[in-house]
Amino acid sequence: MSVASARTAARGRGDRGQAGGAEVIAFGLLVFVVGALLAASAWGVVDAKGAVTAAAREAARRYVEARSADEAERSARAAAAITLAGYGRDPARATVTISGGFTRCQPVVVEVQYRMATVALPWLGRVGPVTTVHGRHAEIVDPWRSGPPGGARCPA
Repeated sequence: MSVASARTAARGRGDRGQAGGAEVIAFGLLVFVVGALLAASAWGVVDAKGAVTAAAREAARRYVEARSADEAERSARAAAAITLAGYGRDPARATVTISGGFTRCQPVVVEVQYRMATVALPWLGRVGPVTTVHGRHAEIVDPWRSGPPGGARCPA
């Protein structure tokens, strides 16, 4: 064997100059877990946005379909709570705001705000900063239905 081939063979043996070993697998797994948590957190915010938008839509529909102003307010808030619970969200963390009046042709805007933690970990629960997700929907009280006060024609 020549001197040059002996040097090349000696370079291929041993651990000197090794960039990483088993610790790289642990680091890669840690990066993967953190990335998966970030993706799940982003999806949680998207899912909550869908829930509050659906809650606002259902509350606005219930409001404009009610027979009286008292019933409208009560049924709109109940519809928002039921919809949030249906999406697996806690209705106690939501705030429902209703703008507009119970008069024919009156626009009614329902806004639902839901406070949630950014990250939910299996054993630690919800951690991280609190995010508020907003949903909004508008409806017009039907001019031809019986019950609401006001004229039967909407202004142009």
